[in-house]
This record gives sequence, structure tokens and C-alpha cells, in this order.
Amino acid sequence: MLIYMLKRLLQMVPVFIGATLLVYFLVFSMSGDPIAALSGGKPMSPAVEAQLRAQYNLDQPFWIQYGIYLKNLLTLDMGVTFSGREVSDVIGQAFPVTARLAVLALGIEAVFGVAFGVIAGLRKGKFFDSTVLVFSLIVIAVPTFVLGYVLQFVFGMKLQWVRPTVGAGAGWGDLILPAVVLGLVSFAYVLRLTRTSISENISADYVRTASAKGLSRTRVIVVHVMRNSLIPVVTFLGADLGMLMGGAIVTEGVFNVPGIGRLLFDAIGKGETATTVAVVSILVLVFVIANLVVDMIYALLDPRIRYA
Repeated sequence: MLIYMLKRLLQMVPVFIGATLLVYFLVFSMSGDPIAALSGGKPMSPAVEAQLRAQYNLDQPFWIQYGIYLKNLLTLDMGVTFSGREVSDVIGQAFPVTARLAVLALGIEAVFGVAFGVIAGLRKGKFFDSTVLVFSLIVIAVPTFVLGYVLQFVFGMKLQWVRPTVGAGAGWGDLILPAVVLGLVSFAYVLRLTRTSISENISADYVRTASAKGLSRTRVIVVHVMRNSLIPVVTFLGADLGMLMGGAIVTEGVFNVPGIGRLLFDAIGKGETATTVAVVSILVLVFVIANLVVDMIYALLDPRIRYA
């Protein structure tokens, strides 16, 4: 297990370099001059412009800029924004907000998705199964921003159960409605995945054998059926954590959440290479670490899995 974890950690190095290089190249190739955007289109003296280009290394070729970025990153120096703030400080304020939002969304989709999926799988073809399948299809078909605006209008403005927008200083309670919106689509996928896996395993030979040995139906379902059925669900949830953090741009925009998604959107619009690459680098790390944790959970769910 230890050797396997070390191999996976070493695999993170080329993944991290490849992802940052690709994002750096895309931002570098974007049309527009970030210095001109910084001045708001107003005239700027050549001396000031040259100073700004030298300060942000914009007067250097692409490979030199990328090399400087990687060198500084080794000392945890992520650069400076155009407003003069340290990128690490900006990310340090936004990341905890998005992390709380993603954890809440992941918890909602995992708890409710698995629970409804298990019940639907055990009652395949009946009224409950048909109802949740139709509901999940509707959730998948409706765009996230539409769901966000509808729930914001109903629960935030009409019923006034929650604040329609979050803003600065967002607590756990303020993030529940945005987390529901963010996790709804994934909830539908978890539900359908669990339901399919349960309905397939419930008729397997090992389940009939366990029942023939006199085990109670509850024990057969919880210990045998769910244990094998949750492996593909755990795989999806592990990959989805990184997707939730990266895909929070729309949800954070609708609810005015000061998180990493809105920070990334603003950084791309302003052409801030350092902030954009730093945010994407963190998202890549979250995605890779989440998948590593998922691989570790495999051994707990299925002891037949061994690591070389």
C-alpha cells in the first residue's frame, strides 16, 4: 500500500506540470493586452508601461515566464495580482468558501443520492422508482443557472427561508442553498448509478447464497449488496469533488459567493496569468488527491482489491 501511494504521489508531478503548462499557454495566447486592460483603455506613459511589463514579467518570452512561475512556486510564491495583492492571500480568502460549498454539495449528493438510489434499486419498476427516475432526468436536463435562479426566487425572495445572495463572510448556513444547486446534477447521477448497481447486484448468485444461509434481508443488503454496489459510486464521488470546485463558477455567480470560481472568472477576464494558473493548479491538486483517497477506499469496500 505504501509503495502504491508513493507511486501515485510521483505521478502527480507530471500531471501538475502538464496542467499548469497547458493553462499558462492558453492564458498567454489569449487575445488582448493585460496592461491595456489594467489601465482601463486610458493613455499610459511608456515608462510606466515598461515598468509594469517588467514587474509582471510580461516583457519575457513564454518559456521564461513559465520557468519563473515554476521557480517561484517552489518557494510558495504565486506572484502578485494587478491590484498589488499577493495571489496566495487572495486564494487564501476564496478557497475556504468554495471548499465549504463543495463539501456541502458532495455531502448532499452522497447522502440523498445513495439513499434514494438504494430504495429505487430495491423497488425497481415500482412507483417510487419511476418517480425518482423522472425527477433525476428533469434535474439533469435543466441548466444549473436556471435551477439556481428558480430556487433563489422561491426560497430566497418569496418564502425568505434563506438569504437570496451570500456575499462576504459566508457561513455554513448561508451556503446550503448554493450547495443544493451545485450538487443537484451530481445527485441525479449518483442516484441513477446507485439504483442501477443495486438492481444488478440484488439478483446476483452471492446474494442468493447469503439469503440461503439464513442471513436477514437487512444484513444481506447492507453488508453484501451495498458494499459491492458502492464501488462505482465512490469512484464517481471522488472525481466529482474536483469537478464541483471547478464547476462552482456558475453557482457562485448566481448567489454572489466570494469563492474560487468567481476569482477564476475575474482573473481570466483581466488576463491575470499568475492568479489563473495558481487557481487551476490548486484544483488539479484537489482532483488528484481526491482520486488517491478513492483508490484507498477501494480496499475497504472490496478486500479482493490489492495494490502492487
